[in-house]
Amino acid sequence: MARAFGVRGRRVALVGVSGIALVLSACGGTGGGGGATPESLTYLRNVENGNIEPVLQTLADGACSEQNERLPLEVSTIPQAELDAQIQMLGGQDALPVMFAAGGTPAEGARLWDAGMLVDFEAELEELGVLDMIEPAAISTIESLYGGAFNFLPFQFNIEGIFYNREYFTENGFEEPQTWDELLDIAAAFEARGITPFAASGEQGWPITRLVSGYLYRSLGPDALQAVADGDARLTDPEYVEAAAAVADLGARGYFGENIASLDYDSAQNEFLTGNAAMFYMGTWALTAINDPEQNQIGLDNVGFMPFPAVEGGAGSIDQYPSNVGLPSTFNARTYTPEVGDWLRCITENFGELSLRDEQTISGFKPQNPVPDLPELTQDVQQRIADSSETVLWFEALFNAKAGQDSSSNAALLVNGQLSPEDFMSTLQTDLDTD
Repeated sequence: MARAFGVRGRRVALVGVSGIALVLSACGGTGGGGGATPESLTYLRNVENGNIEPVLQTLADGACSEQNERLPLEVSTIPQAELDAQIQMLGGQDALPVMFAAGGTPAEGARLWDAGMLVDFEAELEELGVLDMIEPAAISTIESLYGGAFNFLPFQFNIEGIFYNREYFTENGFEEPQTWDELLDIAAAFEARGITPFAASGEQGWPITRLVSGYLYRSLGPDALQAVADGDARLTDPEYVEAAAAVADLGARGYFGENIASLDYDSAQNEFLTGNAAMFYMGTWALTAINDPEQNQIGLDNVGFMPFPAVEGGAGSIDQYPSNVGLPSTFNARTYTPEVGDWLRCITENFGELSLRDEQTISGFKPQNPVPDLPELTQDVQQRIADSSETVLWFEALFNAKAGQDSSSNAALLVNGQLSPEDFMSTLQTDLDTD
């Protein structure tokens, strides 16, 4: 069931799953499917992401109102779990919308690029004179994920690191650890004082495996997991098992507390924000909760952020932040016209500032003007992003679906001692071998 409504000259279509293919494929001559000249800026996004559309609608009403008059914004939504299949179907019918969100599997986006279906944003933004409005770190992340090209837009951009309780660190005379060994010393001291060193969700699993990839990137360098994807290394190689063993050792020492297997994401975050845990490895999307005084009981000024520390003798650098771009969006190359290009330029010039001001969400678009009254921690993260030029990915980023699922489901077993580091990595390598 679809319904359309007008807001200041804008048309926004909200389309149910059952009707979405019909609506989008019908856009061949009017809304932007196929290779026809579009008459609207059709945008297919996953329903779970509610941060992007409000910013685009604000742009349609304001800074991009002229563009919206020529190509009205029309938004359709679909559950993320169905997005990959929907994009594949529409691509096969040459009926992709003008703009659409990436599927959940980066390899699918790379296939669309190889098939010539996506806009080359490096070339087009350079032509439009606004390429410098994109953070280099965001471009680096997209290139790593989607076949080596800048072919998706970073409507969201997060780096990952360790949030920590400043008061606990100060009380105990600790400075930010620069090495893994220093981090272990700090964790041991907190555990001895009855403070859980690390909050993490064993139920989700991936907050634990992020530590494994962090160790790998610091010990073997930024290409550690790309080498596995390329077949030049295996997760069962000794230096890879070492990373899993290092994280398993954190669990063996009790540094995650006693109930990690039963903690979900929100509960683990709450452990940190209520002062029950000293540190919390997470992406900067956690700033939403940290900046919320109802959730953050330890106080915003009491939260610090630091990078994953170096591994002594390792090939990685402490300023290579793991990063992601959420579920980014792209443009259909077949329907890219000068009018669509005008929209792209206006989005690039204005999205970063509005997203930060209205949604408190950091994107890969640089704000044109400073946003007033931002919390100090948010400003710190922004500066770290601006200072970064090379990023790395997360543990499962280049895995197939089976390996990704087994990685998350077995992570708690790894740190609880129920699964050895060798068996953990062997299971994942077997999954990769059967792809």
